[in-house]
Amino acid sequence: MGRLADRWRSHLLTTLSGNDDGHPHWVGRIAEGKDIGYFGPDSAAWAVHGGVPTMVAGIRALLMQTLHPGAMAGVHDWSRYREDPLGRLSGTIQWLVTVTFADTTVARLESSRVGRFHERVVGTYLDSRGVERAYAAGDQELLSWVHVVFTDAFLACETIWGRDIPGGADAYVREWAKAGELIGVQNPPRSTAELRRQLDAFRDAGVLKSDERVAEAVRFIRKPPLRPSMMPAYRIMFAGAVASIPPNYRAMLGLKRSPLPAIWATRVVLDTVRLLLGSSSTSEDAARSRIARLNGADARVAYPDGGGS
Repeated sequence: MGRLADRWRSHLLTTLSGNDDGHPHWVGRIAEGKDIGYFGPDSAAWAVHGGVPTMVAGIRALLMQTLHPGAMAGVHDWSRYREDPLGRLSGTIQWLVTVTFADTTVARLESSRVGRFHERVVGTYLDSRGVERAYAAGDQELLSWVHVVFTDAFLACETIWGRDIPGGADAYVREWAKAGELIGVQNPPRSTAELRRQLDAFRDAGVLKSDERVAEAVRFIRKPPLRPSMMPAYRIMFAGAVASIPPNYRAMLGLKRSPLPAIWATRVVLDTVRLLLGSSSTSEDAARSRIARLNGADARVAYPDGGGS
């Protein structure tokens, strides 16, 4: 059993970080820097993004993202998710973790990297009314949609499977608005009420759409090319992600909640993952090392731009 657990842990670390020792290449940059970063050890962002419910949140966010036809067109036309799904996952994790735990300079540089990629993602798509529209990944509507569904997913999954969030749910939404601003979102939500209004506004305006492209993406997310040893746990987390999605959006995705106790089973899987990986991530450890170095050097450590406490 010990050997099996070690092998599963190695596979999990490779999937999440691209490296079987769990030390992705960007961790070194997180350990460097001259300030605490936009958040900090007691922030809501650290609590949410440092927890294992992020694994389910990523699934939920990707499912929800498919409902905007412009976002779906960008993924369909430009993403290599079929050929290199873990590479796309790793890139998303890199941005999320870096902005959360790195100092402000590195966080801005990483967001600029994402922005440069967005510059070349352009094309056309058919909207929910069948009208052809041009899109660019840097369009406000698309940036806002992706930010809102990611914020909603990570908050919801931490609420269901995680621990108490410092400052509560509103604190997380308010803090993570800074990440939205770094990639160009002009009016990110700053409370759970604003988050819900902005999310539902897309649906109420008739922007969202369910079609064969969505169905194709959902099929892929349901059964990605992971190692066979990881698929049983992934299937449970997928069922948990589906169960966490509000019924109206779940219906648009063509998904049904499992009759089995998906929420409970997902909690068991996440508790097992937490046991295998430990209570903190390598990125969080690197950030704490940076902060300890700054404090040890008697540096003036502050929270830039009114970040978390």
